[in-house]
Amino acid sequence: MDKPLNQIIQNKVADFTFVGQKNIKVVDEVYEEDSYWKQLFKRIAKNKGSVFGFIMITLIAFMALLGPVISGYDFDEQIAGHESMAPRIPVLENLGVFDGSETLKTSTGELVVNKYETIEGGEEVYHWFGTDVLGRDLFTRTWIGTRISLYIALVAVIVDVFIGMSYGMISGYYGGKVDNIMQRSVEVLNGIPNLVVVTLLIIVLKPGLMSITLAIAITGWIGMSRVSRASMLKLKESEYVLAARTMGAKDISIMYKDILPNIFSQLLIMSMFSIPSAIFTEAFLAFVGIGIPVPMASLGSLISENFKSLTTHFYMIVPPVLVLALLMLSFNLLADGLRDALDPTMKEV
Repeated sequence: MDKPLNQIIQNKVADFTFVGQKNIKVVDEVYEEDSYWKQLFKRIAKNKGSVFGFIMITLIAFMALLGPVISGYDFDEQIAGHESMAPRIPVLENLGVFDGSETLKTSTGELVVNKYETIEGGEEVYHWFGTDVLGRDLFTRTWIGTRISLYIALVAVIVDVFIGMSYGMISGYYGGKVDNIMQRSVEVLNGIPNLVVVTLLIIVLKPGLMSITLAIAITGWIGMSRVSRASMLKLKESEYVLAARTMGAKDISIMYKDILPNIFSQLLIMSMFSIPSAIFTEAFLAFVGIGIPVPMASLGSLISENFKSLTTHFYMIVPPVLVLALLMLSFNLLADGLRDALDPTMKEV
């Protein structure tokens, strides 16, 4: 006779052993998920170079805004009797450094000179970076020149984003004859050296900041356009783009709402790397004499002016060279950190 159903079930249950909570070796834990921007900030913060670059850019921008205000001098103010004065900084002068004295080499030997002791009221006069051969305060002129470099950096980003990015995306999206015509036009512009473009603009316009701005606007976006075009060619045939097109989305909507968010990180990195190049271009043009007109000052023009006094008063050329080098290095380090943080291959799965 067959066993009752209840007995069969009990026998089967007895074959299994119930494991309590205490005997469980692995317990799943749920962690709070960080947002994308929080993860991005953490990756950037781990890169010491990018952190250093960000701090230096912030500090330089802060000094460019407030430096000329706290100095007490105008950038074009020529003070009689204050020509070629060495740096003098409060507090540090008590330590025997930056006390306004400098060593001059003469035919009979070396001579220590402190012009602050020879002028009237010299004990109350301070020039933190010294003065140039015309008696203008170099601390004020250096930070005024830094404003020009930061303006050029801002122009480079705006030109890359609004001209280069849009131009490349349109060229890559439509392809065919449109792409062919647009790329041949870019090749023509790229074949003209920047120095020639700036020289022609100076002939038509007056030398100044506007000529340099237009020169950057004419040719500074070509590299960005090529990067955005290559990214567009890679993604325009993706499934989500085909789905958006099937649902009736317009071309502008597809480019800027569907494709742009997926390539924006690459374009941001490219734009950051273009800033040091634009700053150096402005400094070079000012150094050769076709940049900012006097008495305005840029870092390049300060280097050009003070280069003539390098052998006699070397301190004149140190501040603009140091600020320019730190500014370009900081932007490169920050761009390098952004590249590592935004690179899809570096993201944690």
